[in-house]
Amino acid sequence: MNTTIAEVVAYPLNIPVEFSLAGATAKTGLSCVVVQVTTADGIVGHGFTAITEEEIVAEAINSVVAPNVIGLNALDRERISEELYWLLTPRGQTGYASHAVSCIDLALWDILGKVTQQPCWQLLGGARREVPLYVTFGFGAFDRDQLGDVARHLRADGISRFKMVVGHHGLHKRIRGADLRSILEEDIQRVRVAREAIGDDSDLFIDANCSLDPSSARWLAERLAEYNITFFEEPVRDNDPAQMAELRRATGVRVAAGQNEGQLWRFQSLLDAGAVDVIQPNVVICGGLTAGSKVAALAEARNVTLANGGAFPYHNMHLHAGFAHGGLVEWHLVAVEMSKPIFKGLPEAKGQTLPLPDKPGLGFELDLDAVKELAKRPLSAGTGKA
Repeated sequence: MNTTIAEVVAYPLNIPVEFSLAGATAKTGLSCVVVQVTTADGIVGHGFTAITEEEIVAEAINSVVAPNVIGLNALDRERISEELYWLLTPRGQTGYASHAVSCIDLALWDILGKVTQQPCWQLLGGARREVPLYVTFGFGAFDRDQLGDVARHLRADGISRFKMVVGHHGLHKRIRGADLRSILEEDIQRVRVAREAIGDDSDLFIDANCSLDPSSARWLAERLAEYNITFFEEPVRDNDPAQMAELRRATGVRVAAGQNEGQLWRFQSLLDAGAVDVIQPNVVICGGLTAGSKVAALAEARNVTLANGGAFPYHNMHLHAGFAHGGLVEWHLVAVEMSKPIFKGLPEAKGQTLPLPDKPGLGFELDLDAVKELAKRPLSAGTGKA
């Protein structure tokens, strides 16, 4: 069998998303890049990345990555990962390059699974056949009443693990005249509404998306203590390890981070600083399953909880099912809807669990016709955030 890489094509997409739940409607658009890697024998693997400037990443793959990986063996994932490190990030830079690497790496794992006729989660170790989910529902587009209605609806459906956003890009809005304290005071009321809706026996996670300064994050954490927050995700700008370690020490809140990190040393820095209770590599961003598996090993060696942050459960489920140290996978309602137009054969959640597919590779396929059609649309300015 000839598994030499013969073709690499990346498609930049911005997918409009609209969904309604309990009378509340969310409308947004999420950017992503999908890549198709084809071997000399015609085996096709697909990769994916998101939460980025899609045109930049797709151009990097098509113009820089493709000429340097065509002719290599698609099964040599570690070699290709190292080659791409020196090609794209020779001094340990983070940023767009890790998105490109993730796209390629996931496609190579998909090819490996198809060559061996095994699903990726089993190739990684096969620790479990289903993964536990938490549901991200609390979007800024919902007002307080809608937030409560959606939470009650999900709780009635048996969901007991919930995540909502706070901070609402506060530092960015501040330079445009917004009052950060007012944003945080509204967050307190929104968290109160959510906690009352889901009851005391449910987990409630909050996520600031790196949008707060340390003092504001501490101020908010102290005032939310009565609502029993399970973890505070990405509380401060830049995922500053020292500041997050201090936040843990000063408030006792559990801290989670890592969903947008793109180098192994960044995860090591978070772990060595004692900055996180929960480390969150996202395989569509951190460098794929190859890099994600190394982060999982770092976390297990330090007895730090592993979880998925940053959405996209269909790719991240493989990491958490493959390793014994695997943990919660994020069922991000917007990201789930975003995936449906471009993938075929996606597994369906059963309550708070997601069964892993037995099909080879990633276990679902790219709808290439749909991808090409979406790629024809003008891309909107800016980046959709999951």
